[in-house]
Amino acid sequence: MILYEYPFNERIRTYLRLEHLFLRLTELVARDPALDHHYALTTLFEIMDVGARADLKSDVLKDLDKQKHILDGYRGNPAIAESVLDNVIGKLDRCFMALSSLPGKAGQSLTENDWLMSIRSRVGIPGGTCEFDLPAYYAWQHETSVQRRTDLQRWASTLAPLADSIYVLLKLLRDSGAPQKVMANAGQFQQNLPQGRTFQLLRLALDSSLKLIPEISGNRLMVSIRLMRHGEDDRLHACGEDAAFELTLCS
Repeated sequence: MILYEYPFNERIRTYLRLEHLFLRLTELVARDPALDHHYALTTLFEIMDVGARADLKSDVLKDLDKQKHILDGYRGNPAIAESVLDNVIGKLDRCFMALSSLPGKAGQSLTENDWLMSIRSRVGIPGGTCEFDLPAYYAWQHETSVQRRTDLQRWASTLAPLADSIYVLLKLLRDSGAPQKVMANAGQFQQNLPQGRTFQLLRLALDSSLKLIPEISGNRLMVSIRLMRHGEDDRLHACGEDAAFELTLCS
């Protein structure tokens, strides 16, 4: 199964982008080749770019606090295990404290590292990190993989509170939805959304053997999905077949 996700608002779109980048960073840092560590560093810069939005940190803190108050309302409910509830609320508290203790925007401390910023300024230039442009960076790439990994982990640690907060918030959001089996007739599916609820995320699980690609659009009233297939001409073509998939709406 291939799982696709579609955010209904800009805040969740930013969270998903950051999660994607943090997961990529973790995978690249764990590898040994210098080339992988180069792309780990460029991923770190991408995270800084996405995290540079002035209200991102306050949005995450507000969401952490909101989730904590929602979960506090379940205390005393016999259907809820108190130990599990305490564990989740404890995670939210730790994320809130760690993120709120960071000064400024995400990755702000890294902007004070002149060596890193000299690399960042040239990463966007095609071939801009060649050895004759950045000899100090070229020398760093010849350090042992252990030394490079230690440096990368040190730099990434300044973003860890944001990463942990994003992971917790997205897990709670994903867990809020109940999957349902639906059918796209002639490759098309539309569904009116229940009134009185604000959905933030759509999740679509599609059998990979079908070789279909969903084009998703949605708003607070309706969601529309069109199934496409990659043709031999390297273009997407509308699929005219019936196809089943799993749909989850998360609020």
